This record gives sequence, structure tokens and C-alpha cells, in this order.
Amino acid sequence: MNMTLSDFVVGDHGRVLGFQSGGGAYRRKLLSMGLTPGVEIQVTRVAPLGDPVELRVRGTALSLRRNEASVLEVERT
Repeated sequence: MNMTLSDFVVGDHGRVLGFQSGGGAYRRKLLSMGLTPGVEIQVTRVAPLGDPVELRVRGTALSLRRNEASVLEVERT
């Protein structure tokens, strides 16, 4: 089952599988931030109103808006 990062909750671990079609506007930005296929991620925080989401990626904290996170296809690990 394909999921997007916006489906994850605090504490979930996963792996980036790729990007959804139509996500070209954010794809280059996400790739430059280290969110490449195969990378391990963990959701560490979600703001009180649900936006932004903080991730742990390659030992670094990274914050994304929900609409950016919905472009990433991920799997739970």
C-alpha cells in the first residue's frame, strides 16, 4: 500500500520510496534537502495545528509543510 508522509504520525519510522506524479514543484526542493529514495526518516514532531511536520533525516531535523509532505511516497519500517 502506497502511503504519503502526511499519513505518518509522531514516532513513525519509514523509508522514502519516491515522489507522486504531479509533485514536480516540490521534487527538486525535497531532493536537495536529502529526501532521496531509500533514505530512512522518522516523524519527530507535528505542530499543534498539524502544519509543519518535523522529520529526522540523516541525523538532521527537517520541517516540511503538509502539502510538501504529501508529495513523498513512503513505507513504514
